[in-house]
Amino acid sequence: MKIEEHKSLEALTTLRACGTARYFCIVGNVSELSEALQFARAEGVPLHILGGGSNMLVGEFDGLLIKLNLCGMEWSDRGETVLVKVASGEGWDAFVEETVTRGLYGVENLSGIPGTVGAAPIQNIGAYGAEVKDVIHAVDVFDTGEMRVRTLTRSECRFGYRTSIFKTSEGKGLIVVAVTFLLAKTGTPNISYKDLTRRFGTRSPSSLSLGEVRRAVLAVRREKFPPLDGYGTAGSFFKNPIVTREVYERLAAAHPTLPAFPIPEGGVKLSLAWILDKALGLKGFRKGAVGLYEKQPLVLVNFGGATAAEVESFAKEIAERVREKIGIEIEWEVEKLS
Repeated sequence: MKIEEHKSLEALTTLRACGTARYFCIVGNVSELSEALQFARAEGVPLHILGGGSNMLVGEFDGLLIKLNLCGMEWSDRGETVLVKVASGEGWDAFVEETVTRGLYGVENLSGIPGTVGAAPIQNIGAYGAEVKDVIHAVDVFDTGEMRVRTLTRSECRFGYRTSIFKTSEGKGLIVVAVTFLLAKTGTPNISYKDLTRRFGTRSPSSLSLGEVRRAVLAVRREKFPPLDGYGTAGSFFKNPIVTREVYERLAAAHPTLPAFPIPEGGVKLSLAWILDKALGLKGFRKGAVGLYEKQPLVLVNFGGATAAEVESFAKEIAERVREKIGIEIEWEVEKLS
């Protein structure tokens, strides 16, 4: 394992608006991960884990950035279901594509999401009516306090909307090294999300193949998200806000067509894309090299040459406008590291 110093992170993050890490290394197994942790402790510096770099804004990080390159998939047939244990460094969409090829139901609606498998439970990634928590069976973590691998059950992961135990102070010392998914051999595709319903028209969900659903999801994403080879972007930069029923009713009185969705955990999830576009007219809003994507205002774009500080300043301005005009707070989906 090689430790690099003053590593530029621009090519390692999809926003391309990042600085450098004081130390950087790539680990390919748990033994190397342990070695990297010991190095950080010996140097007295903080550490952070990097997956695909698709959900991060990094300034100047005075610590050790560890890129996980753990690979491998283990498939176990259980009759009507299949358990698959996937190493954290595997590409998320490559894994989804493999499940569709094998005819297994569960993650097809999550096609096209950039990043690695290891990031999926941390963020509880979700799209088009699906969340990854619904198919996670267990998560293997390296406990940096105990310096060993242990397994968390789905309930122990404390999944919520775009969050999990890994985003709490209690879970900060847990590094995801593998995720086990429980997938079904039979099922009915979920096309309840409006973009999928519109695309398939009057076709019955039961008549659709997994391949058709995956291709439809990828097509919808191409229409809404900028291509990573043309723009610097982290996908959806902001979370859809969750508010109380009282706050929703106040907003709905002023904005009757505001899309809203009750959630099982309580409260109402609002469409921030609608708020930014219809209520504030900010779709396509741009300042210098940073802007909101013209086709999807949840997406913040680096058009070329923007610094991490400029991206952060722009995102704060958007949040302030929402606070002033709508009266609610919004949160980043992207993680800041500096």
